[in-house]
Amino acid sequence: MSQKKDSSFFDQIQKNTKVRPDELLKLANSVSKSNLKDEATVRKLIHQVSQLAGKPVTKEKEDQLVQAIIKNNVPADFASLSKMFNKK
Repeated sequence: MSQKKDSSFFDQIQKNTKVRPDELLKLANSVSKSNLKDEATVRKLIHQVSQLAGKPVTKEKEDQLVQAIIKNNVPADFASLSKMFNKK
């Protein structure tokens, strides 16, 4: 990706989420070094993302996310992932 495309990508993310690119990169770095089969680690990451995004996650949704991540059952496409988050 060129620097211009990188910048545009991160600008779009910041515009839509209010999350600064440096915070996003820091989170991505911590995720890449994490054991996503460990429940405590996954819960910690979910809390970090929730705080970063300013969006609370219910206990029920957290439990669903933890199980999906631990079982490697996370949708690969954005539409499916969005449906997962929007379920009531």
